[in-house]
Parts: sequence; C-alpha cells; structure tokens
Amino acid sequence: MYTKAVLENGLRIITSTMPESRSVCLVILVGAGSCYESEEEAGISHFAEHLFFKGTHRRPTSKEISQDIEGIGGIMNGGTDKELTIFWCKVASPHFSMALDVLSDLLLNSRFDNKEIERERGVINEEIKMNLDLPQQRVHMLLDELLWPEQPLGRDVIGYKETVSSIARQKLLDHVARRYLPNNTVLSIAGDIHHEEVLAQIAPLFNKWAAGELVTGYVSNDNQTQARLRIDPRDIEQAHLCLAAHGFSRSHPQRFAIDLLSTALGGGMSSRLFTEIRDRRGLAYDIQSYTEHFLDSGAFTVYAGVAPDKIETAVAAVLDEISSIKQGITAGELTRAKELSKGRLYLRLEDSRNVALWHGGQEILLRQILSMDDVVAIVDAITLDELRAVAEEVLTKRGLNLAITGPVKEEKALSQLLEI
Repeated sequence: MYTKAVLENGLRIITSTMPESRSVCLVILVGAGSCYESEEEAGISHFAEHLFFKGTHRRPTSKEISQDIEGIGGIMNGGTDKELTIFWCKVASPHFSMALDVLSDLLLNSRFDNKEIERERGVINEEIKMNLDLPQQRVHMLLDELLWPEQPLGRDVIGYKETVSSIARQKLLDHVARRYLPNNTVLSIAGDIHHEEVLAQIAPLFNKWAAGELVTGYVSNDNQTQARLRIDPRDIEQAHLCLAAHGFSRSHPQRFAIDLLSTALGGGMSSRLFTEIRDRRGLAYDIQSYTEHFLDSGAFTVYAGVAPDKIETAVAAVLDEISSIKQGITAGELTRAKELSKGRLYLRLEDSRNVALWHGGQEILLRQILSMDDVVAIVDAITLDELRAVAEEVLTKRGLNLAITGPVKEEKALSQLLEI
C-alpha cells in the first residue's frame, strides 16, 4: 500500500507505511543519468552525485553531512545509473526529521566548491582505473558497447578519464539546473511513518524549489543484423564472458515473461545453466543470466567466469542451452521459475529501502506503480507458449553479442560459434 501526493512544483511524494518496522527510509530519485549526457560530458551525472555529498552552506564539509546521519545511527548513500540518480537515507523512525533535513539540504543547497570539485575529480579518475582493473566490471562495459554502439546506453555511467578531466564547475551547475528539477524528481519514503505527518514536514522544505522545462528521452537503437564479438586480452587467471541479446523495455508487455525466461535459464542453483555448466560439466564457478530494462531498450545477458582454455567449450555449452530453451521448458521448470521469482520479490519487499525504491522507481520511470500482488498475478498468468515465443523473438543468432576479458586472443573459433 502507498499514498501519493504532488506538490505545486511537480515534486511527487510517495509514502508507504510499514507498521511492523522501527525504521524509515527516504529515497530521492532524480531523472538524471548517463543516458541524458552528451558524448563530451560523459560521466557528469555521476560526478555531480559525488559532489552533492561534499558540503552545503549549512554543512560545509562532507564530514558534517555524514556525522549528522551516523550520529543518529543512520546510513546514507547515493548512486548513479543510466537513467537515474538516487540519494537515500535510512534511520530509526524517531530520527525521520533529521534524515529529511539532511537529504533536502544536500539536494537543494550543495555548494559545488571548486576545491572539492578538483579533489573529487581525482577520486573519480581513481574509480575509473579501478573499474578498468576489475575484469567482471570491464566485460560488462565491453558488452554495453557491443549492444549499443555509439549510443548513450553503450557508454559507461562513470565516464572516461578524458571527459571527467575536462568537466568544469559551470558545466556541473548547468547540468544540475537542467536535470535536477522538482518535476523530474520523486521522493519515496517507506517504514514507520504516516503520510499526512511526513507531508507536513516535506512541503515547507521543497515548496520553493522551482520547476523547469524538462527534456525527456534519448537516442536508442536496437537494430542489429549480425552477431558481434569483442575481446579484451588480459594476463589474468580467468576469462570472463558475457553473451547477450537485445531484450525488452520497461513498458514492453512481455517484460515479465522475459524475466521469467531468464530465471529458468540462469536464475538460481536449479536453473539450466547452473545445472549444466557448473554442476555437470564443471566449467564455471559463477554462471548466471539476468535481464535489464530501459526506457526504449533492454538486454538479456548470460555471464560466466571460466578457465581460459575452456572458453570455447563454455561458449558452445551456453549456446546449446540457449538453443534448447528456445524449444520450450517443462511445466515443472515453469512452476519453479514462477515461485523463485515471486519468493525473491516477497523477501526483497520486507526491507523499507527496497519498498521505497520499488514505488519510487516505478513512479519516476513509468508513472505507473504496480503492487506486489499485481506483479504476482502477471507472473502467475505467464504460459509456456509465451516463454517459447519470447525466446524465439529475442535469442537469435544475428542478435548475439559476445564480450570477453581475459587471456584470450584467438577470435576465429569464437566467431564461427556465433556465425559471424
């Protein structure tokens, strides 16, 4: 259950009362992410998110911000993705007012001090280096470039050393003025709260925040006529691979069907991939499949870490499982996939932060909020024929993308597997 209110400036407020909880989580979701950046300013959304934590006029240093939350036993953090930037804070329910004050201060009164900008520029460049050194991270970066070449979705959220090094303070301020608008923001709160009481505290803090003209949408193109392969040779102990196809958007009518197909293929230890690739063949320790959904696009991905001399065997084995699942799954597999999907949803939504994200994320991305019962009903209604049709549509040879990081140089055999 949730309650929604909209202030005159367009700020949407979602509250979800969880009477059994002794905590409350506040999540601010802003429609600012890497997909809304130009190529020259790649990483600016992530850069700005860091700087919001570096001092406000009332709390001039990051320490003063963090100690106000940690001093009451709370947790606070933020994150930037392709379509969203999120700030969140979780505290014991008696400290709601302090959490709200800190988050609103951070969002509306950050200084973007020049010294902090230069210091954080160095921090982010170290973060970029760290990500490049992590093969699990690097292979997903390569995969995005294959799925969405020369498109915003294909760029890394954190940006690149060249772009981050060139972003000046005025560019950051312009970005914030362009994307950080009340009519592009949702404040979602879940836990031991009552809607009218928290709304009375929220409105005075945000009423003066002025709405503005918002640019929505970004370029996305899923057209692909042949398979693609990219290898990043590295002298490491393991080869990391991602095999992916274009999937469905957030609003696609078969979104939940493709999620269920992924669960049957590679979700959990009873899935086909885990059973065949790890348990029976012993080719991988970590093997899984997952889906991603964006405004007008999506992806269906298999990830595995394997021994370098087993890379061709592993790719062939994954492709065999993909070919097999296109022929359909059993009624028993369908039941297990449904129960696993529903069970994980039930467990996830016992936490106030996940409830706030569940409601707030749907509101800002879809402007429509499905309840847990809505989703369970959709999942329960999915049929074997629907899954077979989705597999046939998505898992095509011409639509495959294979990214590999590790001590692998030979492309010919892998290319032949993909029929490039």
